[in-house]
Amino acid sequence: MFKTVSAGAFAALLALAAGGQAQAFSRQGSVSGPHGTASLHAEGGCSAGTCARSITRTGPDGATLSRSGTASCADGHCTGSRTTTGPRGHSVTRSGSLQRY
Repeated sequence: MFKTVSAGAFAALLALAAGGQAQAFSRQGSVSGPHGTASLHAEGGCSAGTCARSITRTGPDGATLSRSGTASCADGHCTGSRTTTGPRGHSVTRSGSLQRY
């Protein structure tokens, strides 16, 4: 039911941080099907070269997946990290960096 964010999505987040200021956002929605209702809540924004976002997905069975991450850019060097917590409470943190030459 849940999908992993690809490296492309992480790169897009870094590109947002590199692009300067951006508006804050908040999104939420739900979808109902034969097995119940699944929902999504996402929010984030950028300030002073740093972008952050968080997403919480809840499946029709009540299982929740959360993901939060940040990305910062300065002088052609971008770094970022994200933490994903699954429905059983296990967390994974990933980080990376890019350097423009």
